[in-house]
Amino acid sequence: MEELLRYMVRALVDHPDEVTIDAFEEDDGTVVLEVGVAEDDVGQVVGRGGRTINALRAVMRASSVKEGRRVLVDVVE
Repeated sequence: MEELLRYMVRALVDHPDEVTIDAFEEDDGTVVLEVGVAEDDVGQVVGRGGRTINALRAVMRASSVKEGRRVLVDVVE
């Protein structure tokens, strides 16, 4: 899952080498993926009105169904 998110985010930003994905699991089994990007790229990942990040979250939610897990995607600055 982490690789899929990294691939999609790197395609969106101007500085793909600065993309970081931190993953950790909460007590209830939820996987949290924190996306870190360059300061200039945050707007591209979030998108107008949050549309881009919502689309990324939808893709990640759909891909996590195979594993039977819940996934949350957050952008950290």
